[in-house]
Amino acid sequence: MASIIFTPKDIFDQDFKTAVRGYSKQEVDEFLDDVIKDYETYSALVKELREENSRLKQELSKRMQEAPNSTASQVHQSFGDTTQTTITNFDILKRLSRLEKEVFGKQIQASELNQL
Repeated sequence: MASIIFTPKDIFDQDFKTAVRGYSKQEVDEFLDDVIKDYETYSALVKELREENSRLKQELSKRMQEAPNSTASQVHQSFGDTTQTTITNFDILKRLSRLEKEVFGKQIQASELNQL
């Protein structure tokens, strides 16, 4: 892509030499040719950026439509895993409680009998 030659300040500050019948026609024509090239470059940049903007908006829209579905399935899987873990932990705690009653329950009963 062509590079931009002039800034708005360059265009504003441009001075032309005067000739017998006004400005030098050749110098003005050369300057205007460069200005035209700049505007063509600006137009191409604007067109390219608009196309990219449109493409990115479409991609974002597509991802936003996909996101709720994937998020919902991830949450569902997460709750499923949590529920399974909770059930497993609950079973382990019940077994541990029974084991403690068996082991320590006999010791507690024996110590209570000794105190009487």
